[in-house]
Amino acid sequence: MRKKIVAGNWKMNLNLQEGVALATELKAALAEDKPNCDVVICTPFIHLAKVADIVAGTVIGLGAENCADKEKGAYTGEVSAAQVKSTGAQYVILGHSERRAYYGETASILKEKVNLALANGLKVIFCIGEVLEEREAGKQNEVVGAQLADSLFDLTEDQLSNIILAYEPVWAIGTGKTASAEQAEDMHAFIRGCIAGRFGDAAAENISILYGGSCKPGNAKEIFAKPDVDGGLIGGAALKCADFKGIIDAWK
Repeated sequence: MRKKIVAGNWKMNLNLQEGVALATELKAALAEDKPNCDVVICTPFIHLAKVADIVAGTVIGLGAENCADKEKGAYTGEVSAAQVKSTGAQYVILGHSERRAYYGETASILKEKVNLALANGLKVIFCIGEVLEEREAGKQNEVVGAQLADSLFDLTEDQLSNIILAYEPVWAIGTGKTASAEQAEDMHAFIRGCIAGRFGDAAAENISILYGGSCKPGNAKEIFAKPDVDGGLIGGAALKCADFKGIIDAWK
């Protein structure tokens, strides 16, 4: 039975004090009204150790938004998977479209990051998705299939069990365009088929695939009702407790 998950990606928002306040508010809200899914918040590096103390022993899991593709050493400004793990975090987001677009993260770089994250006991939320030009050219399946194959298909089935996939229709984020629940389901079904083709039906059935395209309290229930959608990777709506909880409550 694959897990239902709502994960928040704070991105480069909230100073330390604001992040602590949001985590504290969310902790109280979910203690009062227990969620019907796994909940994860992925924060900037500077928040991790402090927020880990706040959410310890609660229903909230903690993740980083990235980690380095090197184990350790003279890489000024980088944060290793081992360092992320040492804060108390259990998850890390890798392959986000912003990391691919703005920082030139390639499939080979991401492959290294995935291997290091898994080796250090982190669960990986691995992002995949096409940009507008690729969608309009009808190449979305080709693009997403290659992103999966080039970074994940050398994993073992055991390693894959610690991977969560997140589909981001990059063309539907902050563009004014929207992806329908049917478009999300079509791509999620295709992704599950790719996993089945490489790792087998059981692995495909067990892997959680989250939707990462402008999910809000108003549309979450419709999106989550689709059979191949197992939750959401939430951006802007994760920065307000009421909005994030509204999406979590879509599973009720």
